[in-house]
Amino acid sequence: MNERIREKWLCGLMILSLVLLPLTSFAQAVEWTYPISADKLENRNGFLVLANRDNLLDKDFLPRNIVPVSLRGVSGPHELRREAAEALTSLFAEAERAGYELYLKSSYRSWGTQNTMYQNRLEKNGKDDGVVAPPGSSDHQTGLAADVLNREWSRRDGMTPAFGETAEARWMEANCAAFGFIIRYLPEKQDITGIIYEPWHLRYVGPEVAAYMMERRLSLEEFTEEYQNAIAEYEAAGGDYPALLRELSALPPAILMDEGEEDGEVSLFYKVP
Repeated sequence: MNERIREKWLCGLMILSLVLLPLTSFAQAVEWTYPISADKLENRNGFLVLANRDNLLDKDFLPRNIVPVSLRGVSGPHELRREAAEALTSLFAEAERAGYELYLKSSYRSWGTQNTMYQNRLEKNGKDDGVVAPPGSSDHQTGLAADVLNREWSRRDGMTPAFGETAEARWMEANCAAFGFIIRYLPEKQDITGIIYEPWHLRYVGPEVAAYMMERRLSLEEFTEEYQNAIAEYEAAGGDYPALLRELSALPPAILMDEGEEDGEVSLFYKVP
């Protein structure tokens, strides 16, 4: 290696070390033991947003990457966040292969639309009967929720927990996690969610989290409390959660490409695991 190339090589390594040192020098004395990777819980993509009466979304909350959904449905047009739309499209295709015909009934709803629905329900019944969520508390405002029915129920005026007895509902509950969805309102969680059993209501949280939640029959409220407690316990034991996240998102080790390039330069590349 000639002197000029050696100098460039050493300079490159020095700069790289200065960049990576703050990320790699921190020794994690406390092990992260929660079953879900910490970077998934950072909620950078917003898949774990919790909307209910105790956690209201702002009037101006708008989910990002909203796209039209071109699936068999009623009461359209429909929109979802891109990730949820793509996952739901795959779920519909797999259901079709399994012999089930699904219909999309509801998808993204803005704060304003939810408010109109809520006010109409109040006017009709004279009270909040718990059927229509108040504005800001609707899971549909996240852009990650979809109401999915079969042909028969898609033609009915309303939906009831009896839909859970259909073959389509049972298939969705058994298979939704593989596509990143959970059944948002489980029958045994009504006291926690404040919502009746809704076997038609799918909520996208990502495959890893969905598998964990559905296996343990957790509501989003329970999961949120559980993982937030896990973070608090990790930090109470001496762990540095922000540092852990930086470590997980750090660039992989660089590898030095040997000299021999036509221009005589030495290059640094990042090794992909």
